[in-house]
Amino acid sequence: MSEDPRLARAGALYEQAVFGGDASGLPEAERGLDAVEADLALARGRVAHARFLEDREEDPRELELFERAADLYRRLGDVRGEGEALFWVGCFHQVVRRDDEAAGAPLRRSHELAAAAGDTLTMSYALRHLGIAEHVAGRLEAARERLEESVRLRREIGFLPGVAANLVGLAHIAAAENRRDHAMRLLDEAADLAEASGARGIARHVEQARTAL
Repeated sequence: MSEDPRLARAGALYEQAVFGGDASGLPEAERGLDAVEADLALARGRVAHARFLEDREEDPRELELFERAADLYRRLGDVRGEGEALFWVGCFHQVVRRDDEAAGAPLRRSHELAAAAGDTLTMSYALRHLGIAEHVAGRLEAARERLEESVRLRREIGFLPGVAANLVGLAHIAAAENRRDHAMRLLDEAADLAEASGARGIARHVEQARTAL
């Protein structure tokens, strides 16, 4: 495995300070290490979230990891990174704690930062989960608008499993609006996309939705 160039740079700047007598590069080394730590915290938090989805047992470190990543990215001025980390903060509150109110502010801020950074994928995630919150609150039109925009963005970048996941959500909304035939067509498309992209987990959600609707 090759060494992360940021770690290699920090090592070089350490030697420059200790052996070369020039400590001017230490702030750069620290910023690089903060960036590594932020990326690692975000990655560890996502793994913890995946474990929660598998066994439904909350890991108390998950939120701490996402908040640490968001704080580090913010201090580094990394708008894209902060937006992504804040999405996961919101996702934790919504999915793990089932607290849409607590999830709202970080999800909205995530969307704002992702838009500023041109991060279409994170924008689509934030919109999806904001749409879920609207659906839970019974605001079907707002929920549909957010999920449809998320679908548009995901089609734009070719994120087919994500499109399929959103179509399942739109099918539930259509059913709640007494548009069952449209809901079934959405599920048919979701099933095709899930199969084409090898998204077996989404395919299971499609079949569960068929049964429920």
